[in-house]
Amino acid sequence: MLTTGVQIRLNLAVCSTIGAFSKWIDAAPAELPILPPLVDILNKGMSTSEDTAAAASVAFKYICEDCRGKFSGSLDGLFQIYHVAISGVGGYKVSSEDSLHLVEALSNVKLPEVVAEAVNRYWPTLKIIFDHRAWDTRTMESLCRSCKFAVRTCGRSMGITIGAMLLEIQTLYQQHNQSCFLYLSSEVIKIFGSDPSCASYLTCLIQTLFNHTIQLLRTIQDFTARPDIADDCFLLASRCIRYCPDLFVPTEIFPRLVDCAMAGVTIQHREACKSILCFLSDTFDLAKSPEGEKYRDLINTIVLQRGATLARIMIASLTGALPSGRLEEVSYVLLSLSRAFGGNMLNWTRDCIALIPPQALTDSERSRFLTIISDASSGSSLGSLTDRFAEISEVCRRNKAVQDIVQAALQPHDLAFMVAPQHS
Repeated sequence: MLTTGVQIRLNLAVCSTIGAFSKWIDAAPAELPILPPLVDILNKGMSTSEDTAAAASVAFKYICEDCRGKFSGSLDGLFQIYHVAISGVGGYKVSSEDSLHLVEALSNVKLPEVVAEAVNRYWPTLKIIFDHRAWDTRTMESLCRSCKFAVRTCGRSMGITIGAMLLEIQTLYQQHNQSCFLYLSSEVIKIFGSDPSCASYLTCLIQTLFNHTIQLLRTIQDFTARPDIADDCFLLASRCIRYCPDLFVPTEIFPRLVDCAMAGVTIQHREACKSILCFLSDTFDLAKSPEGEKYRDLINTIVLQRGATLARIMIASLTGALPSGRLEEVSYVLLSLSRAFGGNMLNWTRDCIALIPPQALTDSERSRFLTIISDASSGSSLGSLTDRFAEISEVCRRNKAVQDIVQAALQPHDLAFMVAPQHS
């Protein structure tokens, strides 16, 4: 009989070999059902030692990645492992680090009916992971990726579990500020946003997540400290505009989020900045679109109250507050603002560039700038305007001294915002 040490080394080698040959296992003929017994071997490896548990966890991940079409009969075992790994019941020796591989495995099984049934049955196990590891960013990111995949794969087949999931993430987001809860919510909005039966809990989700985020992102320094939250927050906001504007635009949270965007749009982080700029342009485009006609007066009121400040921030972004690599996105926001608020935007621009000293911007260059805004208001395309915006941008960035003069005149970080009141 093999000694314990030899048994452990043998089990470790077997588990590692199964993981290493996952692609070969997937290529095996369908009439050779070799996967179930291999899963049983990995199950046993989970309870042998710390080392074999780690090897089995990694092997499960590879098996799920490469054999996703053959894994339907083994999901019960996988979720049982989740439960034991997180709760510590039954002697399974799985570290928190290795449990990530188990969580990630779910994201690779692409059988909608199987995933839906498994998620619905084992939601209590997933909730244990949420509740016990909510402070752990890596675990939450892996779990949210898995849940995002489940939402995308199963859609409405998830049934009442989706409501329980949303309640969980909005509660935990307020406690732990994990940005992955926001990107999971974005997928939920994309899949369920247009479903009237989901309106009640989606409204609660939107209000809770955005209200908390606005408290976290008050200044440009807050945005700089948490670009991940800024990025995922405004991606979620754009999703709400596209998929469930009725639940978002007419609410008191919407103007407050516009104020939040104005406070953070000059963040230097590329993806976060792009998300904020996209949210702003989506807002202006909605006001101008046929489907947004019922929101037009509301959006007009919100923007007109902030227009002079908003235009000044965007012109400052064009002329040096943001890197030149953001030129296309900034140009599109200026274009959208001009199309939606033509004459007003021209006046805001005129007042704004009047602040810039003549050694930085000549009268001729001011006139060119106003012509660009006028042409944008008249319907000129972004393609025809981007190079012209780029010329003005270059003039104001032609050397550091000029750029400093322009930014000192516009002071985008020091502007006072009219914050919309929060109603009880």
